[in-house]
This record gives sequence, C-alpha cells and structure tokens, in this order.
Amino acid sequence: MTEARRNAGWAVLQTIAGYGVDTVFGIPGTHNLELYRHLPALGIRAVTSRHEQGAGYAADAWAQRRSARGPITPGVVITTSGPGLLNALSAGGTAFAESRPMIVLSPGVAIGDEFADRGALHETKDQSAAAAAILLWSRRVRSAEEAVEAVHDAFALFRSGRPRPVHVEVPLDVLEAETAIDDALLAPREAAAPEVTDEAALDAAAAALQGAERPVIIAGGGAVRVGAALTALAERLGAIVLTTLNGKGAVPESHPLSLGSELRLAPAAEVVNGADALLVVGSKLGEAELWGNELRPAGAVIRVDIDEAQLDKNLPATIRLHGDARSAVTALAARVDRAPADPQGLDEVRAALVEAARAFAPREMAAAEAIASGIPRSAVVAGDSSQITYYGMTSAVRQNAPASMPYMPAYATLGYGLPAAIGSKIATPEDPVVVVTGDGALMFSVQELATAVEQQLDLAVVVVDNGGYGEIEQNEADRGIDPIGVRLHQPDWALLARAFGASGTRVDDASAVPAAVAAAIAEPGVSLVHIPLQIFGA
Repeated sequence: MTEARRNAGWAVLQTIAGYGVDTVFGIPGTHNLELYRHLPALGIRAVTSRHEQGAGYAADAWAQRRSARGPITPGVVITTSGPGLLNALSAGGTAFAESRPMIVLSPGVAIGDEFADRGALHETKDQSAAAAAILLWSRRVRSAEEAVEAVHDAFALFRSGRPRPVHVEVPLDVLEAETAIDDALLAPREAAAPEVTDEAALDAAAAALQGAERPVIIAGGGAVRVGAALTALAERLGAIVLTTLNGKGAVPESHPLSLGSELRLAPAAEVVNGADALLVVGSKLGEAELWGNELRPAGAVIRVDIDEAQLDKNLPATIRLHGDARSAVTALAARVDRAPADPQGLDEVRAALVEAARAFAPREMAAAEAIASGIPRSAVVAGDSSQITYYGMTSAVRQNAPASMPYMPAYATLGYGLPAAIGSKIATPEDPVVVVTGDGALMFSVQELATAVEQQLDLAVVVVDNGGYGEIEQNEADRGIDPIGVRLHQPDWALLARAFGASGTRVDDASAVPAAVAAAIAEPGVSLVHIPLQIFGA
C-alpha cells in the first residue's frame, strides 16, 4: 500500500471531514479514485450504491437526519465524470426542489481539454454547465485552493442561507497533483444564519398574533430545526399548527394543537382560511403541498424565511420577517404575553381530516392505516412518489420528530424511497427504519436492495402492489384514454428480495398486515413485505 499523497483530492475531503461529514455515497470509477483513496485515512465511510441516482437519494435523506439533530450537514456524493455525474442529477434536482444540502464531487477533463471532442473516456460536452442548470451552482476549479474554497462556500451557504445542492468539478490534472496548500486553509469556518433584526416588523407581527382570536401556524421545511421554539410559541398563543410535508414533525404531531401535515385536504385549508393571523415559517406554500386548495386567510399573513424571494411567493405577506427561523420565532415568543385560549372544535377537525383522507383514496388509506399500525412511533418512515405514500402514509403516520419521513413532495421522483431509507439508517442507526413504496417506484431503485444487504442494515421494505402506475392509469381514464403503458408485469417480490440476500414475504390477508410489518421491522437484516393492494377491496 503506497502512502496517500497530499493532492487536491485529499485537500477537498480533509475539508469536508472537518465539518463533520463521516459518510459519502457514490460509485468508484476510473477518474475519481484520487477522491476515494483518502477516505479510509480520514475515517469516512464509503457507501457504494448500485446507481448514482440511488447514491444521491441516500445522501439526501442522510443529510436530513443528521441536520435535524445538529449543524446543517450536507449529503456528499462522489461520482465519476460524465455519465456518473449526469446519473446523479435527478437526486440533485430533488435536493434543489426540496431545499436540502448536498455536495456533488466529480472529476472533470484536464485543464486545456475542455470541448476537445477527442473521444476520451466519459467525455461530455460540458458537464459543469449541465449540473449548473439543475443545482444551485457548479464550479469547475483550477487548483486545490479553489476546490477548498468552493467547499467552504458550500458550507457557508448551507448554514447561513437556504440550503440547496452544489457541484464541485475538479479537473483530473488538478485532482491528482500534489499540493502544498496550507493546512490552515482547510479548517472549518463559522457561518451564522442572519438574525431577524427588523424590530418594527417583529413588533407588528407580535401584535397581530397577540390580538388574534384564531391564530394558525404553518411550519415548512425551513422550520424543522426550530421545533421546540415553535411549539412553545404555539402554546403561548393557543395557535393551531399545520405543517407541510417537508415540515412534518417540526411540531410533534401528537401535540394537542397539531393537525399534522394535511394542508392538501380541504378541512385543513378551511382552518387556515379562518385564521385572523397566520404565521408561515419556512415554506413557499407550493402547489405540490396544497393540491389545488387556495389559502386566503381572513387576517394578517406573517411570513418568515431565510430566502427573501420566498416571502411573497404563492401567498403575499402582510408582514415580512427575513432571516433565520429560530431567530424570528424566538423573538416573537419574547414579545407575546397572553393567556392562551384552547382552540375550539379541533377534535371535529381531526375527524374531518381522517374522513377526507379516507374518502379521497379509500383503498390506499385502508392499506396505510394497516401498515402504520405495525410501525413503532420511533420509526423513520421513508416514502416515494407512490399513491400509498401521498394518499395514505403521510396521513396515517404521525411523527413527533422532524426529518422522520424522508420524502420529496415537490420533485416527486420515482425510486427515492429505498435509497432514502438506506441513507436514514446509516445516519441514525439506532432508529428503526421502514420504507413504504409502490411497485412502480420500487422498480426504479430495486437494485439498492443489494446496497442495503451489503451495508448490513436492519431495514424493512414494504411494497404495496397496485399493478403498475396506478396514478397515471387514473390520469388516462380521466382524459378518456384507455390504459396505455401503465399495467406492469410484477415479479415475485418476496423471491426477488431473497435473491438479493434479504428475507421476503407476501401478505394476502388484510388483517395480517400489521403483524407482518411489525415482524419485518423487528427482524435483523433487510426484510421485504409484499402487499397486493387488492386485498383492501376493489
């Protein structure tokens, strides 16, 4: 074994490790080996996915779990040049749409070989431009010093602004060249989120909340790290709390003031529209969260966001608080002094939400409720862009901690769930982890069963089989189109799981679902449970 050289690859990874990253996801390739070389010496775990897209989804969920419990920490993905990087861009697009921290590292052609079109291995017209079109930014560096500065800039962004994915491309000749970079340049740098300092706006917001008879709080993805302060503010106000799907669990969903992550359901929109003061923390209130419901609250709209461009997006603000959510919520709580009144009728609203979810998708909700009854409250439940997730599990599963349902409601990419469960389990191995996904979605990333088995993870995979792309078949029917390309061949899912080295079982009795799911979660190793949706009715 030759001694690892202090090259640019070492400098980049030493810098990343200094910020607390101890795991990277990716696939070794011909051109990125000078990144992989240094991982063992730096104590960084390398998780090899079976597709770069899966590496990105796993990194995305890993970052959510780690960031919810400490400093905002990105998922790190190492790809090779060309196809490896391009394969990871769907995951990068997910992180961009959902505002999550990610660093994608890749090699690039040597300096001077740009646009050479010589037929070199993995040659791509302009991979950095491709990444820049999807991610927040992409930088092609020209030295180890520039590469390290790009990493520092990324962490400054994640910890002081709106976290979104970035790409650092290191040309092959730079990556492999030894460097005499000063060790002091590699050390982590402080980056504080901007506090809300507009005293007049804070006073106005506090007065609106103080005087409200029907205050409501909506917590988005930007509120997941301020849950305790937000819960305290809600209690002081007696405010009803709803979350977006990205904000799920920011305030415990078992809390008496919480109505969960049900903004897409009409009874929740009615609650919001009846508010005489609405506080929105860290959300753009996008259509993917609202499903056509219009939010038109009766009173003042107070919006808090670290990204100033979000403060009037989709719902114009009456009072704008630009800055860190923790700063804003803490400042508001200090200004509010009232005896809170318990909101009336919350039990009736909860019952209406349950009925609305069941009426909208009866079979999916029946399946989700059966599955959820077999899942412990402490479990992380990953979702996918599957009907069983967005019609069922998001309502049936109540989470009391943030980042406990890794999901991507805006980007809605198929194949997210299984690798997200892998990343979650690696990030917080002490927590039970289960992924509930549809058959169409699982087939997008089924190869990651091999990753889960190889990593010796305790992981439950629940696949609810509706025979193909059920949502799209319904879309076709709504347009008067006969089913085309949506009814898919189904493998023997239990046998397929066993072929990967996992255990697998099929459940054909709806009453047996809770016990089967509970057993899969309790069983060591990777366990798959196949549930045909038809057992819950036609």
